[in-house]
Amino acid sequence: MKEKTKNKVVVFTFILILFAILIANIAKKDEEISMTERRKLTQFPKITFEKIVNGKTSEELDNYTVDQFIFRDTFRSIKSFWSNYIYRQKDNNGLFLKDGKIYKIEYPLKEANIKKSAEKIKNIYDKYLNQDMKIYYSLIPDKNNYLESDHLKINAQDVQDILQNTLPQMKYIDITKDLKLEDYYNTDLHWKQENLKEVVSTLEKEMKLKDTSNINYDIEDLGDFYGAYYGQLGMQVIPDRIKILTNKTIQNLIVYNFETSKNEKVYNIEKMKKSSDKYDVFLSGATALIQINNPNGPEGKELLLFRDSFGSSLAPLLIENYQKITLIDLRYISSSILNQYVKFEKQDVLFLYNTLILNQNVLK
Repeated sequence: MKEKTKNKVVVFTFILILFAILIANIAKKDEEISMTERRKLTQFPKITFEKIVNGKTSEELDNYTVDQFIFRDTFRSIKSFWSNYIYRQKDNNGLFLKDGKIYKIEYPLKEANIKKSAEKIKNIYDKYLNQDMKIYYSLIPDKNNYLESDHLKINAQDVQDILQNTLPQMKYIDITKDLKLEDYYNTDLHWKQENLKEVVSTLEKEMKLKDTSNINYDIEDLGDFYGAYYGQLGMQVIPDRIKILTNKTIQNLIVYNFETSKNEKVYNIEKMKKSSDKYDVFLSGATALIQINNPNGPEGKELLLFRDSFGSSLAPLLIENYQKITLIDLRYISSSILNQYVKFEKQDVLFLYNTLILNQNVLK
């Protein structure tokens, strides 16, 4: 009799827990964005007869339930902990943790994609650039490049070799020696602006610009930074600190955003506070075309910077040498219409891309 009573209690308790979870999920307000995963969450789907017939409603409800389930982040952390420390898996969904730093496995090197990316750069060279311009390109290694381990990774030297074979008419600037693991965020793929002094010095030297290494910057600490990898991994890791470099020159810059048709600030603190990606503080984040104007810069001196998101934090550190820097992100604007927005004359030109971007072949 006691055994029967115990079984009833167990069953009743289990049913009660399920019922409580059901009620909690119904009562819980749906969230629009996951700040840890840095993505929009699935909302309750619109149910139609057509969707019911073709089974799409069931699929959408499954996605909605998974995204809006209570304690989602807690369960993700438990899964990640179990994978890393119990099963001893080398990675969790392509991410792994080592010495407090999070890495993402990007492998293998897709030689065809690298060549296609390089060909797109070459097409811009052939179509728009001229002999009056000084033209350079450089490669930003993924932080895995500096990790000594048995984890799979793309070797930056292999990417460099492909680029140099495809772009012999352009001067390559090697900045791989100016970077080390500590120059990248622990929880993100990007580099730290406050650690770019050697990178800037190399670029200035190779591009025959004024040496600005003696210029002083104030370092402003904007608080904790939970990078892209933090949310994707789902484990508790000490966050980074996100910092910006500023001085009178940077404070007086005028930043024009072609997408919004508005003047903005170099560091968009307000957007950073609202955004799921705090790295958006640099030049307001992902933008197809943006122009930095330096009222006190050398007259007529301009740089065309073809870049990915890494360039947003670098450009303000190069502005002392220019009256204008135009940043072009070929992930968001087609190279075929560039001449509608950019007048190609006697500018300096720098193509600056991270190895991951080239390996994914996302340039338009």
